[in-house]
Amino acid sequence: MVQAVVGANWGDEGKGKITDMLAENADIIVRFQGGANAGHTIVNNYGKFALHTLPSGVFYDHTTSIIGNGVALNIPILFNEIKSITDKGVPTPKILVSDRAQIVMPYHILFDEYEEERLGKKSFGSTKSGIAPFYSDKYAKIGFQVSELFGEESALRDKIERVILSKNILLDHLYHKPLIDVEETFNTLMEYKKMVEPYVCDVSAYLWNSIKEGKNILLEGQLGSLKDPDHGIYPMVTSSSTLAAYGAIGAGIPPYEIKKIITVVKAYSSAVGAGAFVSEIEGEEADELRRRGGDGGEFGATTGRPRRMGWFDCVATRYGCRIQGTTDVAFTVLDVLGYLDEIPVCVGYEIDGEVTKDFPTTDKLEKAKPVLKTLPGWKEDIRGIKEYDKLPENCRKYIEFIEEQIGFPITMVSNGPKREDIILRKK
Repeated sequence: MVQAVVGANWGDEGKGKITDMLAENADIIVRFQGGANAGHTIVNNYGKFALHTLPSGVFYDHTTSIIGNGVALNIPILFNEIKSITDKGVPTPKILVSDRAQIVMPYHILFDEYEEERLGKKSFGSTKSGIAPFYSDKYAKIGFQVSELFGEESALRDKIERVILSKNILLDHLYHKPLIDVEETFNTLMEYKKMVEPYVCDVSAYLWNSIKEGKNILLEGQLGSLKDPDHGIYPMVTSSSTLAAYGAIGAGIPPYEIKKIITVVKAYSSAVGAGAFVSEIEGEEADELRRRGGDGGEFGATTGRPRRMGWFDCVATRYGCRIQGTTDVAFTVLDVLGYLDEIPVCVGYEIDGEVTKDFPTTDKLEKAKPVLKTLPGWKEDIRGIKEYDKLPENCRKYIEFIEEQIGFPITMVSNGPKREDIILRKK
């Protein structure tokens, strides 16, 4: 059976914990898109980890972790991550890398930095991980696939020369930065070849056979619905599809094999980077929620940047769940809200004097004001509670109000950062 774990909002929903939890009963976990531009924070028996490329189920010794063809593969970061977890006592994971995955080149990171610098105040708030330049090259057909490292060296050199010719024109005349050296680039790719060679395989064929054998497979997405380049808050989005439907493409499996789509939803809102954020709060109110939020505060797992904070957004979440094709909602960080006397919830958007519950395109979103409904808080620490009925009454009412508003079943409630801090609900 194939299940996907994806996000409903701007990312940072807690997908890492949910994947880590579900991986206990999985055979294979697949990262199917994105790169090292976002992180998943995991807290388990080995400690606390921020993963950027490795799938979040990598901590179980019975699982195989796969880097799918849809991933922006930064090879040094992948291997630094492997070392970082094994140094803390995690068993060396079994890892497979798709021969069709493409490589984040050192110059992709430079171009990301240079473009953000050039744009100044109009920048996209990039993590400067090279993701936009990487996917630009991929779809311009001038990227480097892992398989090309194992072909004829003369063909690889020839391609490097052709690609770098155009790159150097931009570096010289647009960015006024140092030029890229062909020989240095070739040598870097040869180093990458040595690093990745033991792990490369035809991942699509491996997964096809695994499905036929009845294996349990988890697809792990990065970021969330509102960062999707087609359906998100364009242009303040990422550069690969964040939707479960793309899991079939980014892993190389038939779309009809995805039987369950677990969409992770935060009990409040947070976001890293620029873009419309209707339910955003600021000042002391935001600082307090940020300080208490997540595990050790709401700061980006990749950048360390303070996350923007907001109240739960029913409009954005209903939309995010719908375009994911949600079958189950995992509701996370609920325990964080236990300090509040009252909890505002965004139930609609006011745009040009009219209230809507439909998520609009970006031009209208920029004008939207939140319509808030206030619910009573529960003023109690709910960590450690294992049964839904044992939660405080106002806590249950909050969950059930959100469930009614978004129209998708909340079947998991996370009430703490640890793997075991989870309450299962029936649909």
